[in-house]
Amino acid sequence: MPRMTAARAAVEILKREGVEVAFGVPGAAINPFYRALKEGGGIRHTLARHVEGASHMAEGYTRTKAGNIGVCIGTSGPAGTDMITGLYSAIADSIPILCITGQAPVAKLHTEDFQAVDIASIAKPVTKAATTVLEAAQVPGVFQQAFHLMRSGRPGPVLIDLPIDVQLTEIEFDPETYEPLPVYKPAATRAQAEKAISFLLASERPLIVAGGGIINADAADLLVEFAELTGTPVIPTLMGWGTIADDHELNAGMVGVQTSHRYGNANFLASDFVLGIGNRWANRHTGYKLDVYRGDRRFVHVDIEPTQIGKIFAPDYGIASDAKAALELFVEIAKELKAAGRLPDRAGWVAETQERKASLQRRTHFDNVPMKPQRVYEEMNKAFGPQTRYVTTIGLSQIAGAQMLHVYKPRHWINCGQAGPLGWTIPAALGVATADRETPVVALSGDYDFQFMLEELAVGAQHKIPYVHVLVNNAYLGLIRQAQIGLDINFQVNLEFENINSPELGVYGVDHVKVVEGLGCKAIRVTDPEELGAAFEQAKKLAAEFQVPVVVEAILERVTNISMSPTADISNVVEFEELATEPGHAPTAILTLKA
Repeated sequence: MPRMTAARAAVEILKREGVEVAFGVPGAAINPFYRALKEGGGIRHTLARHVEGASHMAEGYTRTKAGNIGVCIGTSGPAGTDMITGLYSAIADSIPILCITGQAPVAKLHTEDFQAVDIASIAKPVTKAATTVLEAAQVPGVFQQAFHLMRSGRPGPVLIDLPIDVQLTEIEFDPETYEPLPVYKPAATRAQAEKAISFLLASERPLIVAGGGIINADAADLLVEFAELTGTPVIPTLMGWGTIADDHELNAGMVGVQTSHRYGNANFLASDFVLGIGNRWANRHTGYKLDVYRGDRRFVHVDIEPTQIGKIFAPDYGIASDAKAALELFVEIAKELKAAGRLPDRAGWVAETQERKASLQRRTHFDNVPMKPQRVYEEMNKAFGPQTRYVTTIGLSQIAGAQMLHVYKPRHWINCGQAGPLGWTIPAALGVATADRETPVVALSGDYDFQFMLEELAVGAQHKIPYVHVLVNNAYLGLIRQAQIGLDINFQVNLEFENINSPELGVYGVDHVKVVEGLGCKAIRVTDPEELGAAFEQAKKLAAEFQVPVVVEAILERVTNISMSPTADISNVVEFEELATEPGHAPTAILTLKA
C-alpha cells in the first residue's frame, strides 16, 4: 500500500473529487498542506489578500458552473474565524464550498496554544459538517464524506480542520483506487407529480415560482420545457433569476418587496395557483404580510429539503424532491396530457401577464447631473449583452439592478441572497471570472460594499483575472438611510468628507480611482450620464488588453429612494420616482412601453 502524509492524501482526494482550483492564504499551521499542494500538482492556487475573501472567491467559483465545488484554505485561529462569514453566505444560499483550516498540534488543543481555537464548534451552525480531525488515518474518510455531504440533499459547505501534526503523519492510502461516494438526492414519485399537476389543471391563472434550487440542480431547460408545454407563466425568484430568459413570453417578472418588477407583483396578485419549485419563500420575496401573499391562492411546494416544506407557511401539497427529478416527471406527465388533449389553453392568461409587462414599467432614462442610478442600469443594458454574468451582493445598487437589469441564462445573476455580506462582490467576481474565462463578468457595487474588501482587487491584478466592476457612488449607506426614513432619522449613514488629496471630488470622499490604480487595476470615473456608454466600452477594452479588473465609477446624486415596500407588503410597493409614461422613459425595457 502506498504511504504518504495525510496532507498529501487529502490533496489527492481533492483532485479525484474534481477540484482544479483553490483559493487561500498560507500560514504556519497549514504549511504542510501547502507543501502537499505543491508536490501533488494538478490544483491551481489563487493567493487571496484576506481569508474571508478566499471563502467568497470559492463561492463565486462554485456558482458559475454546475458541478463546481470551490475550495478555500487558511491557517489556524483567525483564518478560520475569517471564513465564518463565507460559510454563512454559502449555507444560506445552498452553495457547496469546502473550507480547510490548519490547527495547533492535537496535544496542544487544550492548552490555549497560539492561534488555537475550536473552529469546528464555531463553524457548526453555518456548515453541513465541521470536523477537527484528530487521527491522521481518518483524513481520507473525512474528506470523502465532506464531498458526499456537500453534494447530497440540499447542497452546502463543509469545514475540515487539520492539526499540523495530523497533516504531517504518514498513512497508508492508495489514490488510484479512490472513488467518490454516491450522491443522495430525494426524488418525487410519479404519484406525487400527478397530484401536483392536478392542482395546476384545476386552476385558471397558474404561476410557477422558480427558485435557486432549479439552478443548483442544473434543471433550467426542464423548467422552460414544462412551462411551455403547459402554458404556465414563470416568476423567477432573485436566486432563480435566469432560469427562464427575461424576454421569454412566459417570464412574468419577479415578485417581492424590494427586488421585484411592478408587473411581477401585479401578475402574482392576479394568480390563483402557485407551483413553487426549489424556492424557500424568502421574506424579501413574500414580504411579511403572508395573508396578502397567500390570498386565496393554492400552493404546491417542491423542495429538496423536507424541513423547508411548511417552514414559512403550509402549502396545499408538498413534495420533498430534487428540482431536476421533479421536473423530469412533470415534463413526462405534461407530454402525456398534451397528447391526450387534456391541457387547458392558457393563451389568455399568458397574454394578460405580458400586457402588464408592457405597461407597468419604471422610468430609467434621466439626464440629471449628478446622475440618477436608474440611468446607470439603462446604460448597462445597452453595453453588456445577454452573455454577461452579473455579480452583486446587497444594497440599493443590488435592489435597483435587480429591478432594471436583464438576465437571460442560469448562473448569469450571481447574487449573495440571504446573508448579503458587504464586501462579497469583489472576491466573488474574481471567483466567477476564474471559473469562466470566456464569458464577460460584470460586478455591481455601491461605494460601501466596494470599500469592504477592495484589497482583493490586487488578486485580480496579480493573477490576471479580468472583469468589469460598476461602482455607483453616492457617499452614503443608501439602503440603511432609506430604511431609517420610517424612524425619522438620518444617522451614521453619511460617508462624505472632503478628501485633502483629491479636492476635485467635493464631498464624495474616497478617491476610488487612485485606490484602484494603486492596487494594480484600471479605473474610470464618470460624472455625466451621456459618457457612461463610452466608459463601459473603454472598460471592456482595458480589461481585455491588461487582463485586470477595471472599475467604472459613476458619481450619483446623493439621495435616491429606490422602489420598495416600507410595510414589507407586496401589494404596497412605493414608487419614489416618476414612472415610465412613454417609451423613451424606459428604452431598454424588455417590452416597449404600452402607455
